[in-house]
Amino acid sequence: MQVDSKITPCIRESNGVPVRKFLKLLATFFNVGLLKPAPGTWGTVAAIPVVALLALAGPLIYMAVTVLFTPVAILAADIYEKDKGGHDHSEIVVDEVLGFMITMVWIPITWQSLLIGFALFRLLDIWKPFPIGYLDKKIQGGLGVVVDDMAAGIIASLVMQYLYTHTAILGVQTVVF
Repeated sequence: MQVDSKITPCIRESNGVPVRKFLKLLATFFNVGLLKPAPGTWGTVAAIPVVALLALAGPLIYMAVTVLFTPVAILAADIYEKDKGGHDHSEIVVDEVLGFMITMVWIPITWQSLLIGFALFRLLDIWKPFPIGYLDKKIQGGLGVVVDDMAAGIIASLVMQYLYTHTAILGVQTVVF
């Protein structure tokens, strides 16, 4: 989502809170993206407690927060890019947080599911098979930063759903008829 340049200057303050500064901080997920090496991996690690806490709230709240977080992540990435110049800076990790949240949708939280979900999401995010790589190259702005991680999260989530319903590898198993 490219934010109109007439709108972004307005994203400065709301009730005394510096919104633009907060969104830039959110883009780095509270400076986790500044950790080296592999800031994307650190961003995904930082998403683990978020995912675990959301899972405790139940699947509907988890889904609602994930859906509502999506445009905020896009806006945060867009503002960070506009202020820094360039595209998809490595310190922007809000996209990894959202991608991992999507990966773990409807999955019970066990050490096995977190480990496999983490590894699967990072593999897809780094390797970028089609359509992930295509989206990464073709879409610019905040949406371009986030959409490839969303696609990686969706693909990883589909694999996780299969593992959950057809194996016990995630530490739990459901009976599917």
